[in-house]
Amino acid sequence: MKLVSILIGLWLNWAALPSLGLAADPITVREILDEPSRFHLRQVTLHGTVRNVQPLDPYTLPAGTTCYGAYLFYLEDETASINVAAFGLCGIPMVKDPDVEDGARIELQATVQAPSHGGYYLSFQGLKVVGEREGVVQAVADRITPLFDDIRPQ
Repeated sequence: MKLVSILIGLWLNWAALPSLGLAADPITVREILDEPSRFHLRQVTLHGTVRNVQPLDPYTLPAGTTCYGAYLFYLEDETASINVAAFGLCGIPMVKDPDVEDGARIELQATVQAPSHGGYYLSFQGLKVVGEREGVVQAVADRITPLFDDIRPQ
């Protein structure tokens, strides 16, 4: 009887995974840009092509910690493109190349930052307060995975 209870509990937890956003289906960039406030601070999954990778100089957080290895790029899908920030590591001095290359196809799990909701965004000049530049919609990279959907078995 205990084993049955454990198995039912495990099944219920497994069945709940998609509702927790752990196995989210990809959405389009256009969906985010059309309704940015709907996606503010939500984790999304996007598929697309990396464009214009730009490594950033180290930047300092308001608390005084310096962050290294950050970079920006655009993720382009068939509908639009969105600015993506990879914040790098804070407090650990290092030199590191970006994890993506221009033209790579990736799956991106990111947290959306919508405009006019306060907070910060990463720019070429380092960390900026949202009020300094209206209209900033940025995806903050949580996980980047290469896509190999163009490879066909022979």
